[in-house]
Amino acid sequence: MDWPIAEVARMSGVTARTLRHYDEVGLLPPARIGANGHRYYEEHQLLRLQQILVLRALGVGLPEVGRILAEQVDEVDALRGHHLRLLAERDRLDALAGTVSRTIADLEQSRKDGNPMTINRPENLFEGIQPSQYQESLRDFPEHAEEVARRVAVMTPQDIEAGQRERTTQMILLADLMAAGHPADAAPVQAQIDAQYQAMTELRPVSAEEYRAVGRSCVDNSAWRSTYEAIAPGLAAYQRDAIEAYATTRLS
Repeated sequence: MDWPIAEVARMSGVTARTLRHYDEVGLLPPARIGANGHRYYEEHQLLRLQQILVLRALGVGLPEVGRILAEQVDEVDALRGHHLRLLAERDRLDALAGTVSRTIADLEQSRKDGNPMTINRPENLFEGIQPSQYQESLRDFPEHAEEVARRVAVMTPQDIEAGQRERTTQMILLADLMAAGHPADAAPVQAQIDAQYQAMTELRPVSAEEYRAVGRSCVDNSAWRSTYEAIAPGLAAYQRDAIEAYATTRLS
């Protein structure tokens, strides 16, 4: 039995355009191409597509996905490896969700008391978050990643913790604005985005188009998206839309 590309797109949630791209780069050739020029996929291709999507969900880039699939011999062994990666990612996201939950509770309590938040165990802020993961997520922006790596190399552990604390707080504040019903182009939201942009430009100049690309990566980059969604569902798209509005009104 085989399925046309439109049906595979419907079942998997992957666009037909992406499936055609996977074919063009040799990652997922169809089982056959019909007389009508349409691609058709059999069970073997569906299983391969599942592995591709699992690896992409884990943040693996397409070239690395191709290498992994080329090196694997047994499909069951490969799936076991993917399963272990998924379990590890689940544990990381659980830890990250717990970290964010504790930070939200501490921030809310500090606002209620009218006192600055006291961090008794700062290491708790960063459970589930590692600098290497942040740098890996910048792989689509090599120039910025290079500058981040250069800065991190000379930073103290305290400086790195402070930077992570600031990023986490920014994301929580943005989630608060989203929960309060502010549209992405509202003034308080744009103020948060401006603070993020200014922090980026301290490292190197960032053009409007590059900043738009950063915004799109909040959704398209699985590592970024999972981090945002662990804080609040819909936050990744909200950040993207807010950056798009900022780039259009302030940088264009």
